[in-house]
Amino acid sequence: MARPQHKEFDKVKTVAENRRARYDYHIEDTYEAGIMLTGTEVKSLRFGEGSIAESYAEVKGGECWLVNSNVPEFSHGNRFNHEPKRPRKLLLREREIARLHGMVERKGMTLVPLSIYFNGRGRAKVELALARGKNAADKRSTIKERDWKREQGRILREHG
Repeated sequence: MARPQHKEFDKVKTVAENRRARYDYHIEDTYEAGIMLTGTEVKSLRFGEGSIAESYAEVKGGECWLVNSNVPEFSHGNRFNHEPKRPRKLLLREREIARLHGMVERKGMTLVPLSIYFNGRGRAKVELALARGKNAADKRSTIKERDWKREQGRILREHG
């Protein structure tokens, strides 16, 4: 029996967030993926270090990889410390990987990581978005909409 899908993921501690992604892309769908990490990478992330600002995901050889994410070396790590910008394997179901691969290949979409967090069980997870890029006009309309909502809030506070 299939597990029920959660609308909101169980985020206990958010480590890294890609806030620019919601501005640069139309988010179509989000997925929760596990991430394969070494011991020192987990320790670095638990200290709140890490960045996914310029990272993306790609499907290669039937596997999904997180590319260009930065997890700095652990300060107390020794010679077994990890490489900071290495590609990291994302753990998804085969059906999800096939669907993502099809959407990226046929529809020209992009896989963008939105955040890295630890769930309730203490596992590191990546919130992965299937997204379509925005053009300059879309970005302007997003800014206009955000400013109008802010102004609306001010008006309601003053008169309401």
